[in-house]
Amino acid sequence: MEILKRLTHHIAIALLRLFSPLMPDRSPVTLVGPGSAKNLCESIGQAGVKRALIVTDQALVDLGLVAGITADLESAGVIFTVYSGVEPDPTFRHVEEGLSKLREVDAQALIAVGGGSPMDAAKVMAAMATNNRPLLKLRGWFRIRKQPMPLYAIPTTAGTGSEATIAAVVSEPITHAKNFFIDPKLMPTMAALDASLMTGLPPHITAATGMDALTHAVESYTALTSTAKTERFATTAVRLIFENLPKAYKDGNDVSARSAMALASFYAGMAFSRTGVAYVHAIAHTLGATYGTPHGWANALVLPHILEFSADASRKRLAELADVIGLEGNGERDKARRFIDAVRELKESVGIPPTLDDLQRRDIPSIAERALAEAWATYPAPRYMDQAQAEELIEKLVA
Repeated sequence: MEILKRLTHHIAIALLRLFSPLMPDRSPVTLVGPGSAKNLCESIGQAGVKRALIVTDQALVDLGLVAGITADLESAGVIFTVYSGVEPDPTFRHVEEGLSKLREVDAQALIAVGGGSPMDAAKVMAAMATNNRPLLKLRGWFRIRKQPMPLYAIPTTAGTGSEATIAAVVSEPITHAKNFFIDPKLMPTMAALDASLMTGLPPHITAATGMDALTHAVESYTALTSTAKTERFATTAVRLIFENLPKAYKDGNDVSARSAMALASFYAGMAFSRTGVAYVHAIAHTLGATYGTPHGWANALVLPHILEFSADASRKRLAELADVIGLEGNGERDKARRFIDAVRELKESVGIPPTLDDLQRRDIPSIAERALAEAWATYPAPRYMDQAQAEELIEKLVA
C-alpha cells in the first residue's frame, strides 16, 4: 500500500511540475513605502468605487490603524463600512458574516486590512459575492467561475504574503480543519506595502510573521515546481529576511527594516503562489488545527527539521541559499548544513523556542496522518515522507 501511495504521489507531482508553468501569471498593482495606503485609498476612489467594505479584526480597530484608512477613504469620496469580526484562522462563520454585511451595504469592493486572516476571509467573500454558489462549492483548485469582486489589500504584517497569492485558507468552525481555495482569480486587484502600519507590531508577532515569510521562500525555492522566475522572488525574500528580521524584531520602529520585510513577504508570496509549499506547511496547519498554534510560529518550529529531513535531496538548493546570505563552506554539503544552522539560529535569535509546549505525544500519530493527507499529491516536496518519518520528526517538537 505504501509503495503504491508513494508511486502515485510521484506521478501527481510530475504532472503538477509539467502543468504549473501554464497557470495564469497574475500579480496585483503594488504601491510601496510609507504613505502607500493613502495612495491606495485614492486609487479606489479614482476607480469609481462609491461603497466599500473593510474586512479586518477588532485589534487593528482598537489600535487605531483602521481609523487612518477610513479617513483616507473619506477624503477619496468612498463610503465605507467596517466588518471587524475576523479572528485568527478565520472560519466559515467569519466569511458568511462578512458576506452578509457586504450585501447589506451594497458594497462595490472589499478592502482587506491586516494579516493573512482578514485577507483570506476577504478573498473568499469576494468570490462568493459574484459566484452564486455555496462556500464549499468554491473549495479546492480552480472552482471559481466568475471574477470576484474587486479586492484591495493593505497588509499590516510582513509574513503571509496573502496580498500576492492566489490562495485562501478558511477553517471549519468546529473541527478547525483547513479548507483551501486556490484560483488565479483570487489575486487582489491592488496592494499597498505601507511599513508605517507595521511599526506597532509586538516582537513576538514580528518574529512569527517573519519566519512565516522565510518558510514560504525556502519551500518555494526547494520545490520541485520552482522556475527561474520564482527563484528570483524567493532568493530576494531570503536575503531581505536574514538582513532585516533581526532589526525589525529588535526595533519595531525601524521603518527601513519594516519596509524591507514587507517587500520580502510580498516576494515570498509571489514565489510560493506559483510553486506551492510542502511538508512544513502541512504539519504547521495541523498543529494550528489541533492546538491553535499561530501559523507563523508553527512554521518556524517545523522548518529546520524539514530542512534536515530533505537535506540530501535539496543539497544543491540549500547550498545556493547559503550563497545568497553570504555563508561560506567547503562544498555543497557543508554549505547546505550551514544554511540549515543559520535558519535555526535566526529562529532562536527572535525568541522562538525549539519545542511546542502544547504538543502531546498521544496526538502525534493523528497529526502526522492529517499532515501527510494534506501534502499528498499536491505539495511538491523534494523528498517524500511516510507516516513513521513524520511521527519521528514531530516527536522532536515535544517539550
